[in-house]
Amino acid sequence: MVVALVVVVIVVILAIATLSSAVNMVQQGFTGVITRFGKFHREVGPGIRIVIPIFDRLVLVDMRETPRTGDRQDVITRDNVAVAVNATIFNQVIDAKAALFNVSNFSVAIDQQARTTLRNAFGNVSLDEALSQREQINAAMQLQMEQVTDKWGIRINRIEIVDISPPAQILQAMALQKQADQEKRAKILQSEGAQQAAVNIADGNRQAVIKQAEGERQSLILRAEGARQAAILEAEGRALAIGNVYHAIKTAAPDPTLVAILQLDTLSKFADSPNTTIVIPAEASALMGAAQAIKSVMAGVPGADGAAAAAAPSTPPPAAPPRAR
Repeated sequence: MVVALVVVVIVVILAIATLSSAVNMVQQGFTGVITRFGKFHREVGPGIRIVIPIFDRLVLVDMRETPRTGDRQDVITRDNVAVAVNATIFNQVIDAKAALFNVSNFSVAIDQQARTTLRNAFGNVSLDEALSQREQINAAMQLQMEQVTDKWGIRINRIEIVDISPPAQILQAMALQKQADQEKRAKILQSEGAQQAAVNIADGNRQAVIKQAEGERQSLILRAEGARQAAILEAEGRALAIGNVYHAIKTAAPDPTLVAILQLDTLSKFADSPNTTIVIPAEASALMGAAQAIKSVMAGVPGADGAAAAAAPSTPPPAAPPRAR
């Protein structure tokens, strides 16, 4: 009786163990790979999956994106500077079968490949390029790693360089170089500012001279135009006056006696002028004769004897050539 009870208990335990191994739960984000007799059988998605005990085996593969932060390691750049570098790799399994059967341990393989790729990437760039071109280095490392991890069924989504730490001596030298570069830029900007200021001043002076010359030119043009207009108006006035005089003389029809009077009046104006030179016309004797004629004419006018005597001399002067005194 006791033996039968023990046998029943053993059978129950075996049945429970068999049932627990036959029923499996695949979580969301994972993929189950079923092998039968050690050989790939099929892949199953999330949910409750039943396998044949003893013959089948279910292996869970994480299909989510996994960040892998590598250890800090020392690398040598192209210009022989040793720097400490740390990078994070974001990878994701896209083929569960390849990840299980194409590489023994894909996690270890990715870490080792990342170390090698990191050394190669920094060995191809200088320190200045490594500090200023992180995006280019990340892209180059990702491309290089994808050529290896594709056959493992693993995709490298991106690689981020976390930290680059040069030695203390290099950092001090870089600080001095940066300071010298800033001083150089300041002097260049200062000289360029002085040059631009000199150019602006010279250009301003040139513009001022040009404006002044244009103003003087415009002033001379206006003065010349004013003088020309004044001369034109004066000539027109003189022409009008001469025309009016000529018209008046022609209308009055003067006789020789009036002409003689006008000539004597003109000579009297010459005598009253402050000039030291007196011009006597060559026909002075004719003027004297004209004066005698005027005297005889005026003799017949009452009260005009005194005026005629004053206008003409009693004895005409002898004819003489023109002279100046």
